[in-house]
This record gives sequence, structure tokens and C-alpha cells, in this order.
Amino acid sequence: MLAELRITGLGVIDEVEVVFGRGLTAVTGETGAGKTMVMGAVELLLGGRADPSIVRPGAAEAIVEGRFVLGDGAGDQEHVLRRVVPAEGRSRAYVDGHLETAASMAEVAGRLVDLHGQHAHQRLLGAAAQRDALDRFGAIDLTPLAEARRRVVEIDAELASFGGDERARAREIDLLRFQVAELDAAGLVDPTEDDRLAAEELLLGDAVAHRQAAAAALELLDGDGPASDAVGRALAALDDRAPFDPTVGRLAGLAAELGDVASDLRAIAEGLEEDPARLEVVGERRRLLAELRRKYGDDLGSVMAYHRDVAERLGALEDHEARAAALDAERLAAEAAYAEAAATVRSARRRAAPGLADRICEHLRALAMPTATVEVGVDGEAGEEVEFRLAPNSGSSMLPLVRVASGGELARTMLAVGMVLTASPPVQLFDEVDAGVGGEAAHRIGEALAALAADRQVLVVTHLAQVAAYADHQMLVAKVDDGRSTVASVRPLDADERVVELSRMLSGSPDSETARGHAAELLHAARGV
Repeated sequence: MLAELRITGLGVIDEVEVVFGRGLTAVTGETGAGKTMVMGAVELLLGGRADPSIVRPGAAEAIVEGRFVLGDGAGDQEHVLRRVVPAEGRSRAYVDGHLETAASMAEVAGRLVDLHGQHAHQRLLGAAAQRDALDRFGAIDLTPLAEARRRVVEIDAELASFGGDERARAREIDLLRFQVAELDAAGLVDPTEDDRLAAEELLLGDAVAHRQAAAAALELLDGDGPASDAVGRALAALDDRAPFDPTVGRLAGLAAELGDVASDLRAIAEGLEEDPARLEVVGERRRLLAELRRKYGDDLGSVMAYHRDVAERLGALEDHEARAAALDAERLAAEAAYAEAAATVRSARRRAAPGLADRICEHLRALAMPTATVEVGVDGEAGEEVEFRLAPNSGSSMLPLVRVASGGELARTMLAVGMVLTASPPVQLFDEVDAGVGGEAAHRIGEALAALAADRQVLVVTHLAQVAAYADHQMLVAKVDDGRSTVASVRPLDADERVVELSRMLSGSPDSETARGHAAELLHAARGV
């Protein structure tokens, strides 16, 4: 529901803050008091045109803020919409404190509010909303149609993924064949191959120096070498001397270790051979791997992954003709399924259209439009072109709702549609819904608005006491002119004040006891409905 509305610097309104309740609220007041400004403020929140001329003279800007509450308890959700219209410059829109475009704000507000009157942006005037209304009324199942459309789109996307025209595919195939052949010839199977080859290249490239180093070490360690000889003489000097037994044992171990080291050195040195041919092979292989990394990936793992990808892509392209033929056949079947689903939806919409039109007409007859005729046109492959048309009087031309000139007739049609459909935004605002009616017809409009307000919030700007009497709450718009400026105010009325205001609306004489009696009777009768 619209919980609060704050208006500053808009037309005759200097600053007004209104708290609204649930159910039906009537906004009343003298002609020209500024009642329509309340609706105009909400229209701004719905993305309406922000003309600087609406800014109050002397004010720098007009500001409209609305707080909407969704829910009935602790889990309520709130949205705060704010529109700022400067006297000079472009307007600004805010949703929950964040700067947005007017279109974005309108999208949020459109889910919260329907505004019915002479306003071109009304939700039900849009073709999509009218189609949605018909689908809700007829409980049209759109799932098969959506599924069929999705399948056609999927097939088209797969066909497009094959590439551009035939020449483009031929060029891509040639490139991929070259890359795949190059990578196949490389025979990559190990992502660590380059590391192993680097170690082997280092070993092969320095084989002579390695053997020379081993020979130098063996001269010192092997047999009678200086190191082995020194350890042997040390052992002989300490032999059979008890204080040095531990040291003798360690020297004996050292002598044995020197022998083992010498043996290992000899074995390694004997295994080192110069192999220029192998060195050349390793170098060439490393240069090839470097070139592949330069072209296809940062490391061999990436190159191997690229190899797999391009091989798959090449296979798909080479199989293009067969796959394309299969997809063409699938597309024909998908198009046939879509056409069948579209025909089913079109038939369902056309069957539902007369019933919806008849139901709307029933409500219009009770809303002082006894000779109105409604027609719901359905056209297009899937019946997607839905148009509500209205002939308000006998002999009148049947016109699309968007071309209906009378705001009252249009608003009552919107009210009738809202009464037929159970799903609509939680806040409904009506302006001029009672234009050109009175008497018993006014009672019927009041009853209809009260019924609509049973499960949503309804606000109505009205000149008729018969309509206002059915409201749960009543707001009075009053205007004060001190000779220098005019200021409008909005305030809620209590029970006694409602009697006075209804008296004014009935007779123009709020102090008349007779009028007050009629007003009290009217309120009592409305509460009994």
C-alpha cells in the first residue's frame, strides 16, 4: 500500500505530508482546490513527464516522495520512490535512496500502482498489459509456446556457432588443419617434457668438464691418493693407543666412506659420454617446444589443452554439412512445434476474448455506462496482438482504449477491468471515475470501488458524495488564498468532519441540518453494504 506521500513545491501545494490507510480512501474538496495535484504527484512517481512549469512559483524545485509497504506484518518490504523536478534543469529520480532513471523508477512503481484517468502512461493502455490481462482471465498456458520458441532460438544459435558464411568457414578450416597438423606432429604427451630436456641438455653439454672434475677428485680420494693416504697414516699413528679408540673408530669409518665416494665418482664418470648427436636432438626439440609455447600457450599444459580444443572445433566444422542438415531438420520440426503451440494459444485467446469483454460490459452497466460495448481484439500468429476497444455509447465508434477521449469513461473501464481480474498492482488510483454520473449510478461506482478495495488499497478523487460515502477514509483538499499566494492543504477527516464535507458535496451548504441529515444517512447506508 501507499503508506505516505510527501509533496513539496508542486503547483498550489507548498508542503504536504499525507499518511494513507488500507481500503478505500476518498480525496475530496472544492473544485480547483488541488485534488488532482495529488494524482499528479503519483504520476511523477510513475515516470510521468516532469515539466518545470509544475514547480510552485518561488520554489527552486518540486519534490514528491512516496513510501510503499508490501506485506501485512513483521516481514514487510518497503520501497521509497522520490522524484525531484527543478525549476531549471533536468528532473532526478531515486529508488530506495539510489539515483535511477525515470524509466527505472517507473518500472518499480508500475508493479506497485495503477493510475486510472486521462494519463497516457497507464499500465492497462499498453498492448503487453492488455495481452497479460486476457491471459490471466482465460488462464492461458503459455509454457508450450515459450518452450517451442526457446528450442528454435537454441537451434539458430547452434547454426550460428558454425561460423560465418561458407568462405569464412573454409578459411577457418584451413587454419585449424595447419595448427592441428603441427601439434599432432609435435606429439606432446608430457607437460613436463621441457623441464626434463633442459636437465638433459645441461648434462650433455658439459660432459667433458664433468669427467675431468671426477678424475681430479679421484686423484685425491682413490687408492694412494693424498686424502686416502693421509687417513691411513693417521690410523697407523693412533693404532693400539687406548685413549684414542673412539677417534680410531671414526677414522676407520672415514676411510671406508672415502672408498665408497671414490667408487661412486668412478661409476658416474664412466657413464658420462659425449653425444653431440643427442645434444643436437635435444636442442632442436626444445626450440620446437618454445615455438609452440609462443604460438599456443604459456606452458606445455596450455598448448596441449589448445590442441584438444582446436581438434574438436575442426571436427565440428568438417562435420558441418552433416550437422547442418540435421539441425535444419530439427529446426523444421521446432518451427512446426512452435506454429502448433502458437495456434493453440491464439485459439485459446480468441475463445477467452468474448468472455472477458462480456464481463467488463457487465460491470460497466453497473457503473453508469449502460450502453457501452467492449471488444477484445486478438490478432497475430500466437494471438499476441491483443487490443481492448470501447464504444461508450450506442452508435459510437469502437475505439482502442488509448484513443478514448473521456477520462471518466476510461477510468470506469479500468475499474471494470480491475473488478474482473484478480491480479493487479496493490495500489489503485482513480481520477474522474465519476465524471458525468450521479444518482443511483454514483452509488454503484462507490460500491464497485469498495469491493475492489477489499484486497488492495484504492484511492479515488471524487466530486460525488455518493462515492465518497463508501470510503474507509476521507481526505480533504482545501485551498487558502491570502491575496499574495495560494496554498493547498490535505488532511484526514474524522467522522463528524466527514458529515460536514459530504453535506457540502451534496448541497453546497455544509451548515444545513437537512444536508447533514442526508449525509449521515448516506454514510450509514454505505456502511451497510
